[in-house]
Amino acid sequence: MASLFTPLTIRGVTFKNRIVVSPMCQYAASQGFATDWHFDHHARFALGGVGGALVEATGITPDGRITPECLGVWDDAHVEGLARIAATYHRQGAVIGIQLSHAGRKGSSTAPWDGGWALPSSDPRAWETVAPSPIAYHEDWPVPHALDESEIVDVVAAFVAAAGRAVAAGFDFVEIHGAHGYLLHSFVSPISNRRTDRYGGTPENRMRLSLEVATAIRAAIPDNMPLFYRASCIDRIPEEGLTLDDAVALAKALKAAGVDVVDCSAGGILVRTNPGHIKEGPGFQIGFAARIRAEADIATMAVGAITEPEQAEDVIASGKADLVAIGRELLADSNFAHRAAGALGIDKPDFVLPERYAFYLQFRRPAP
Repeated sequence: MASLFTPLTIRGVTFKNRIVVSPMCQYAASQGFATDWHFDHHARFALGGVGGALVEATGITPDGRITPECLGVWDDAHVEGLARIAATYHRQGAVIGIQLSHAGRKGSSTAPWDGGWALPSSDPRAWETVAPSPIAYHEDWPVPHALDESEIVDVVAAFVAAAGRAVAAGFDFVEIHGAHGYLLHSFVSPISNRRTDRYGGTPENRMRLSLEVATAIRAAIPDNMPLFYRASCIDRIPEEGLTLDDAVALAKALKAAGVDVVDCSAGGILVRTNPGHIKEGPGFQIGFAARIRAEADIATMAVGAITEPEQAEDVIASGKADLVAIGRELLADSNFAHRAAGALGIDKPDFVLPERYAFYLQFRRPAP
């Protein structure tokens, strides 16, 4: 059996294979509520035989959304729609998680196809953004409100309440979004955090909020429920931003706080066109997952331009990561798991799909 298709058990949850749908924002919600679009989007991945999936960055508060059209989990009324998504994966034997997020200073923006830029203050949908320091994401964006310590306590409480709703919705695990320039990452990065209190200055102080959130969520969710953390392992800003050494230190601290898996991404603290932006290519972030797994002694999930079955197999077989998160390739081919099983020489690749679905695909394979 190819390593990519071996089960993985984390706490009390078993992934039937190592392929996970990466969280992809859909910008299709209404007042934070999931719509039919979300159900349709996820149903095809569930049918495609993935081992697990993550629902997109979901706002823990209204001002924690990226755009007004982002999913929310700040209200008990959101649970019903999210539960429908979770049930879709469960019917196909897949594990499903949700990414809990606060967009921080990158919130109150438009969807990517509308420019992905800050909403003007005159727009009735706009809101005041928050951050560790009053530093705008870009010179054309509004300066965010710097959170005081009492407001930071409220942020932690909102993460915990959101995790409780995730449990109520039937999710198997939760992921804390600590990457891509959003609130938690903006606290960790020295580029956006210029505080002088206990949440700023030293690396230990800058990671304090992330660790408080992780500790509080770990205490609030069932012991057999895995806790993931998506990290920007580097800032892609030479000599100024976070380095992989910082990511290893954060991963070690997160493990002590009860995190089970680090989802290893990068960047996002400044606009993508900054001079330090590294060249993207096939598997360009896999090395981050490999080093953190080896040096922090924690399970990792690799993400970023993983498009080929053999590439995904090597990640798992060589011990670079424990899971692979795939986004764009699954959008292009929701049956990637079936294709990968065939490419890796599994005798019966249809085993990854529902029988009534796989039956027809067998006629596409040439006779041996």
